[in-house]
Amino acid sequence: MALTLNSVPGAGFAHGAILDERSLCAMAWALVRDGRLAEVSGAEARLVDVSAQPPSPEVLGAVAAAIRAGEDPLGAAFASLRSAPQRRKMGATYTPPSLVGPMSEWLANYKVASRVVDPGAGSARFLCAAGRYLPEAQLVAVEIDPLAALTARASLTVLGFDERSQVETTDYRSLDLPSVPGPTAFIGNPPYVRHHDIAPEWKTWLRERSGELGLKASALAGLHVHFLLATAHLARAGDYGVFVTSSEWLDVGYGQLARELIAGALGGLSIHILDARTQAFADATTTATVTAFEVGTTERPVRVSKIKGTEDLRGLRGGTPFGRDELREVRRWSSLLEPRVSVPNEFVPLGEFCRVHRGAVTGANATWVTKQGDPCLPTTVLFPAVTKASELFGLESAVLEDGRDLRAVIDLPEDLDVLDESDRALVERFLKAARRAGAANGYIARHRKPWWSVRLRESAPILATYMARRPPTFVRNLAAAGNLNTVHGIYPVEPMSEAALSALTMVLRERATLTGGRTYAGGLTKFEPSEMEQIKVPPPSWLEMGEPWRS
Repeated sequence: MALTLNSVPGAGFAHGAILDERSLCAMAWALVRDGRLAEVSGAEARLVDVSAQPPSPEVLGAVAAAIRAGEDPLGAAFASLRSAPQRRKMGATYTPPSLVGPMSEWLANYKVASRVVDPGAGSARFLCAAGRYLPEAQLVAVEIDPLAALTARASLTVLGFDERSQVETTDYRSLDLPSVPGPTAFIGNPPYVRHHDIAPEWKTWLRERSGELGLKASALAGLHVHFLLATAHLARAGDYGVFVTSSEWLDVGYGQLARELIAGALGGLSIHILDARTQAFADATTTATVTAFEVGTTERPVRVSKIKGTEDLRGLRGGTPFGRDELREVRRWSSLLEPRVSVPNEFVPLGEFCRVHRGAVTGANATWVTKQGDPCLPTTVLFPAVTKASELFGLESAVLEDGRDLRAVIDLPEDLDVLDESDRALVERFLKAARRAGAANGYIARHRKPWWSVRLRESAPILATYMARRPPTFVRNLAAAGNLNTVHGIYPVEPMSEAALSALTMVLRERATLTGGRTYAGGLTKFEPSEMEQIKVPPPSWLEMGEPWRS
């Protein structure tokens, strides 16, 4: 993609173009080479060796002027030249000024730092802002991507911060920080990379380094949790900082380590949770939480606040105080500020007598979902099923009476020899078409044997939606319909009477709230099966007796 400079947000250039990463590298190096940060890493040097011709003095001057004006033309160019999916693999989501500003201001006002460290610096947006507020502080940019590191060097050099800056082109988890007189401040947006893309040796690192603090870590933790742990090991008593992260660590099981660190070793001061409907990052659909901390803080409570937008971050003020022991007892921190629902003492978690299971995953609904009575297939392999949550939300009552209006899932037997000759011919014709459509090559199909067997579960007595901007809805499944993974199925461990199942369905509908699920960007709340099993309901004996909890 050719990026003209006047298309960079806020840059206001009239001439010149950044055609590709080689051009961006050439521009960054032209700004760096005469400064104190010109001694680059080997990876950066290799990029410089193959970079494009240097830009004209006019273009270079315009870029430098934009940087001095508080803009980030190099970071904007980097984010434009590399697509969001490409950057996401490295967790490179660039932080907007609406977050950088109040976080940097708080950092400078909380106390005077001798050194400021950004664990995933990118183009040094945080350090450029902090450097203005803290004119004596040493600035340390840690950035593993060599091209991003060059842009960080360029921005710091243009601002005249190069004499008190260093850029470490390394993994933050490998960083060594020498001691300095006075506190070190940490600031930034630790990269969000899901555990699938984290190497096994780093998962071992997480487990071992957590153990050194007497904590346990989940291998499912994302890279931002790794960075919180690395910070806990690098920091000393009196060091402090502020990070913006995805909000998921507040609630999920694999975020337990992060919660333990904030309540303990990192010394959490405040947690500001942005409204999930607020899109804090232009190129990433994610929630956002800003967390401030001071290592060694153990007596003061942690202030927790839910805010509507980034304009409410100024000073990181306000919030409801929670003691650290109290936080350690709470499983989901995002629920701390939710209204308390009165629950009779006799109520028990749904999971004490029911199991909640996800529905079947076809891997290719376009192939495996069809209309009922499809003449191209035997009726014996067509099973009415709930395939969309809207099919439950759209019901006028709490009962799915029959499945006539539902789609059908094609669920073939593992052994096709059980089919008679005419049915087998229809199925073979269908499978030939399914192969041509690529259904046999999808991830799900490749990991099930045989690839054509969807394996619908036994129909669940109660069906439940689990992801929406509203509480889950629960429906008694009198139609004995199957269900795909768009809804959950609720299965009693022991047989229950029809009256008890109906009563359980109604009490779930009445008591369902968004509390207990996890909230994602845009305000979607999701209930995993284990979270749905935590909903408090009357015990089976009460359900069989006819709602005595109402008396």
